[in-house]
Amino acid sequence: MGVPRRTVVKIRPSHPELGVMLPNPPADLRTSPARVWSGICTVIKYVVFFCLGMVVGAVFLQSDNVQKGCFESMVAVGFSTHRSREICYKNQPSYSNGPLTRFDCMPRNANAQDCKKRGCLWDESVQNVPYCYYPDKYGSYSNMNVTAQNGKISAFMQRKIKSQYPEDIDLLQFEACSETESRLHIKITDAKRDRYEPHYPEVPQVQCKSFEKSKFQVKISENKMGFKVLRSPNNVIFDSEDIGALIYANQFLQVTARFPSGSLLYGIGERQSPMNIKTSTYQSFTLWNRDVAPTDKVNLYGSHPFLLIRDKFDGTKSKWHGLFLLNSNAMDIITQPGPSITFRTIGGILDFYWFMGDTPSQVTEQYLEVVGLPRMPPYWALGFHLCKFGYGSLEKTIQVWNRTRSADIPFDVQWNDLDYMDRNNDFTIGPKFSKLSDFVDMLHSIGMHYIPLIDPGVSAGEKAGQYEPYDYGLELGIFVNDEKNKPFVGKVWNGISTVWPDFTNPKTLDYWTLMLQKLHRQVPFDGAWIDMNEPSNFYSGTIKGCPKNSLNYPPYVPNVIGGQLFSKTLCPSAKHYSGSHYDLHNMYGISEAVFTSFALMKIRNEKRPVTISRSTFPGHGHFASHWTGDVFSTWSDMKLSVAQTLNFNMFGIPFVGADICGFNGNTTAELCARWSQLGAFYPFSRNHNSDDTIEQDPVSLGPSVVNAARKALRIRYSLLPYLYSLFYDAHKRGTTVARPLFYEFPNDGNTHLLETEFMWGSCILIVPVLDEGKTSVDGYFPAGIWYDWNTNKTVRALKPLTQTINAPLDVIPLFARGGCILPSQVPKATTTESRLTPLTLRAYLDVNGIGSGKAYFDDGDYVYSIDEGKYSLINFTVTEKTFTSRVVKSGFPAVPPLKTVLIHGECGKVSGVTVNGQKWSNFNFDTSSCILSIEVDLNLLEEIKLTWHTSSMEN
Repeated sequence: MGVPRRTVVKIRPSHPELGVMLPNPPADLRTSPARVWSGICTVIKYVVFFCLGMVVGAVFLQSDNVQKGCFESMVAVGFSTHRSREICYKNQPSYSNGPLTRFDCMPRNANAQDCKKRGCLWDESVQNVPYCYYPDKYGSYSNMNVTAQNGKISAFMQRKIKSQYPEDIDLLQFEACSETESRLHIKITDAKRDRYEPHYPEVPQVQCKSFEKSKFQVKISENKMGFKVLRSPNNVIFDSEDIGALIYANQFLQVTARFPSGSLLYGIGERQSPMNIKTSTYQSFTLWNRDVAPTDKVNLYGSHPFLLIRDKFDGTKSKWHGLFLLNSNAMDIITQPGPSITFRTIGGILDFYWFMGDTPSQVTEQYLEVVGLPRMPPYWALGFHLCKFGYGSLEKTIQVWNRTRSADIPFDVQWNDLDYMDRNNDFTIGPKFSKLSDFVDMLHSIGMHYIPLIDPGVSAGEKAGQYEPYDYGLELGIFVNDEKNKPFVGKVWNGISTVWPDFTNPKTLDYWTLMLQKLHRQVPFDGAWIDMNEPSNFYSGTIKGCPKNSLNYPPYVPNVIGGQLFSKTLCPSAKHYSGSHYDLHNMYGISEAVFTSFALMKIRNEKRPVTISRSTFPGHGHFASHWTGDVFSTWSDMKLSVAQTLNFNMFGIPFVGADICGFNGNTTAELCARWSQLGAFYPFSRNHNSDDTIEQDPVSLGPSVVNAARKALRIRYSLLPYLYSLFYDAHKRGTTVARPLFYEFPNDGNTHLLETEFMWGSCILIVPVLDEGKTSVDGYFPAGIWYDWNTNKTVRALKPLTQTINAPLDVIPLFARGGCILPSQVPKATTTESRLTPLTLRAYLDVNGIGSGKAYFDDGDYVYSIDEGKYSLINFTVTEKTFTSRVVKSGFPAVPPLKTVLIHGECGKVSGVTVNGQKWSNFNFDTSSCILSIEVDLNLLEEIKLTWHTSSMEN
């Protein structure tokens, strides 16, 4: 839920440009025979030029990756005959100042006169590239006193050229530290005084280790500007040496670098666009947390200056690494042909980490070692959640809850949006929800759960003594202050005015815990939905705006929506306990999430907190989770939600999902059916929409949506033991839960740009229908054996292949990967019931007849289950027609019994089975589907061995 519905604006990327209606031309410009012939000649000329361009392009496409990238870039800016030699001449060095490798010298209000004053070059003959750009070897800073010892390289950087931004810093300190064999940390700071650095995430402080065993090298040369990071002597992965300009002024910091030719870039969030960042054109990504409906090329709710980079691919093998800028200030990150990148931030320091992971999975795991491993969710949170802004009353809430339960749709968590409050005020219950506590008690009695919305904004317009959250907060002095040290006053949903708790103030933890505690006594909720915490403000600053100073009006404003840092948020000059809002804005959400999660653990007696936050920052997943905000009910938004979900898994926030069927605007039955199927495989699965739209819970939209949602959610619930085990791995090692195919198949180049299907872990392939009117979908299958979940048919991909899959409206195509063993249970109405049913282990044999898997078990809710060893972990393997289970940990005794073992892919004629050395008759073999089913009643906390025998083989 975001800004008032009347003011929600979304710029649809699919909308055509607005046409301009021109009046009739004057008589002398109207059609004449001469003008007709002239037009024909012009058309012929351009056809010839176009054909010539295609020939040139074909030649270049046969050349190396540099030329391919060059040609792609040329097409992107528009083929220009008089510039083609300059742009893509075969012998042109890749590191030239051609139009497509220009680094912007004047990002605002460029003009030739001021450009030349900066010592830069001016050329406006090519469109869509910077007109004002840095010459080669601009040399804004010069390296000196380079030293290296004990795993650390140090240097000073002396300013040589004035930057045109106020308060240039003359002397910089450069330090490169080899923190691990695969992690490099480089900081560039003011050599004479401390500057602001973020307090989240709490990054590890380690001793530097020798570079001799490192997977990287750092080169910084005397009397040059910048530095290089290398993976090998011939593989420079970050080259900022004498490229563009290093700028380090008080409120403008910039560094530019080139990546290897052919690199693919992913990451930089939060954004609503494909995972892969195209580098054929100039693109700018702005990070400054903002309440705005998700739209391409707009700064959204969270800030994640992290990139995953494929730096090498020879057609059969790839290399990957990660790059992270630890900086919480507003910034632009510009990508461009080359490929190249510019980081441009308006505060803090330049604090970079590199992660040499070789594979995407390794990169993510190494990144999360720095920012924090994800929190383990409770088991019940993996069920289906339902909400709507605008139920308006408890009676309506119960009506929707009842019809969802009656439709036999698996369902675990009921939510309420803002309308449960009294006059939109936090920590209150409105008169139409006076019996909410009784409803929540009933939910708990049948194993269900409840989550309400809690905004950070506290009403400041109530009468003294009548609203404790404001009075007590004022007494403690825990609100964000204005320049006069009085509470900063804006407005969100409250009737008159709003103030904001300062979550950097230690006193606020006690305050926030007490307020939540008192609400919990009224309604025993199970989690907290913290919305509007960018923080959102219906004013831009105060009702009078913001004071004129360098924090509110800095010399450079990144490309934020609204044009000012304070647009629909607090004034940057507002004061927190730990500093100015200018520095802390992007961390407001994570700061609130930290305090909320700690409060929930205390209030709920050490049960795992479920804190779903809209605003995020690196390290957020260590404390809380995320949903992707006020998406629109469109096919485009549904499709892009796949990339959003995968991006946040990459950022270390695996418990994430979009509002199923969309939040803004009216859905349709077909869209909601398909989105319900997709949403059943979001790690966080919730249907939610706005107060000015039609109802979109499955039952409200009719049988087609009910059938689609029910079937997909039953599959989800049957696979919850597998999903829960994936979250255990994420919590322990930093693996992703939902992941793109290139995480599993990094050496299959066809997966590197594939974003229309994804995986749960290593084993489940999800191929959703994402286009209107389609009843089939083309699925890409990397090499291996894939088992159709819906039909039990097998896709044998001796090499990668694409295959059309039948997908009627009630079916989402799903495939289990050969080589996997999946734990599953019978789906019931809730996770509470489902987790009590016996286990089935599904073994899917690969081409060699082997497989492996695991299952993790605990009580599902205790926050210290893993720390205290109160869990059980069992590994499974299949090889040479023998299934075995091995107990790794047996700290949780209530593991469900094993009732069935299914062996998929055994096509030989099974003649006998033994279980733990005893001949076994309770089995069935289906020759048509090649499935062997063995019925048992075994304790998984005791090791198990099942063997089957075949008398002949069928191909």
